[in-house]
Amino acid sequence: MSEILPFPSSSSTPPKPPSQIAFDRKELSAILNVYGQMVSKGDWKDYAMDFLSDKAVFSIYRRASDHALYRIEKVPALRKKQGQFAVIAPGGLVLKRGHDLLTVLKVFDKSRFRSV
Repeated sequence: MSEILPFPSSSSTPPKPPSQIAFDRKELSAILNVYGQMVSKGDWKDYAMDFLSDKAVFSIYRRASDHALYRIEKVPALRKKQGQFAVIAPGGLVLKRGHDLLTVLKVFDKSRFRSV
């Protein structure tokens, strides 16, 4: 016999926060657009995505065996403070932080960006 579970009422409990943070479709599209441009120039070769309980991280690599060249992080806890998006260099230096992802990604503009 199968057990019948009660249907949860929408008014009984408030919605739980997500168990992991992720980039939404628009954010991921913007990141992959910049990534694709840099891959076509031959500067970047690989990436990884991590979705943790407190942040989402898009790591960029020159080669799969290297350490990450850059990390693009989304930390919603900083939304009302410094901004939830940041681009972080290998040593942990924050290159750009802000509320708007497209503005933060401008750190990779070809006029200001040089390969490490």
